[in-house]
This record gives sequence, structure tokens and C-alpha cells, in this order.
Amino acid sequence: MTDFRRGVRIGVDVGKARVGVARSDPDGLLAVPVETVPRAKAAVARITALADEYAATEILVGLPLNMRGEDTASTQDARDFAAAVAAASVVPVRLVDERLSTVSAHAALRDAGRSQRNSRSIVDQVAAVVLLQQALDVEKSSGRPPGTPVPPAQESA
Repeated sequence: MTDFRRGVRIGVDVGKARVGVARSDPDGLLAVPVETVPRAKAAVARITALADEYAATEILVGLPLNMRGEDTASTQDARDFAAAVAAASVVPVRLVDERLSTVSAHAALRDAGRSQRNSRSIVDQVAAVVLLQQALDVEKSSGRPPGTPVPPAQESA
């Protein structure tokens, strides 16, 4: 078994209208849904408040890339959101590849017998669970933190 950094992680799936939030247990065994945050001015503050509430050691923000690993229309939005969270947070923020997390979330909900219409309120949370679980699994198998760090904002003079 490789070294695994203990601590609760917060997973964030950034959408245009909503932000899904999940968390892990301290041992990184399981990611579970937390809540769906409306995409508004208060979203970043809510994410950092949840990180504080769960005593998170890290926030993982999903980076939507296409199947070739290239940027999509949503990639810069996710980077900007992650930078805002990093500027407001006392814990490190990392961007993690979230290819297919929303597709996987819809499939899981469909398999559970939920229609897309009935799932709208929770699909973002499920996508956050999927991206967080993938990140935990990558770290456990590789022994390295997933994704790339988001540098804290520099003070402007």
C-alpha cells in the first residue's frame, strides 16, 4: 500500500447554475454527497465554510477537459472558480481531471431509477462524489496527490 495523506477532502463540481459538493472520510475510503450550492456570489464563501465545518485538509475542484485532455468551454470557468476558492481558503486547493464525472453521475442516477428531471437537484453532488472518489483512488494507487495545485492569490500592490 502506498502512502496516503490522511484528512477530509472536499470535492467540488463547478457548473454554470449550481456547484456540487462532496466530502471524504479522513481515511479517504469513501466520498459522500454534501450539498448543492447555487452558483452565486456567495458560492465561494459557502465552499470555504464547508471546508471549515468538515475540518478539510484540501479542496479538490473538478477541471472539465475533453476526452483528448484539452480545454473545453467550461475549463476556464472552473480554473477561475478554483482560484477564487484558493484566495478565500486557508486549505490548499487542487484542480483534478473530472472527465466524464457528470456523465457517470447521470448514468448512476438513471441506474437507480431516477429520471434526469428528478435528478437535477442532486446530479451536481453526485458528480462531485464521482470526481472526489476518482481523485482519492488515484492518490491511493500512485502515492501522489491528484491534479495540480492552485496557487494562493498574490497580494496586489
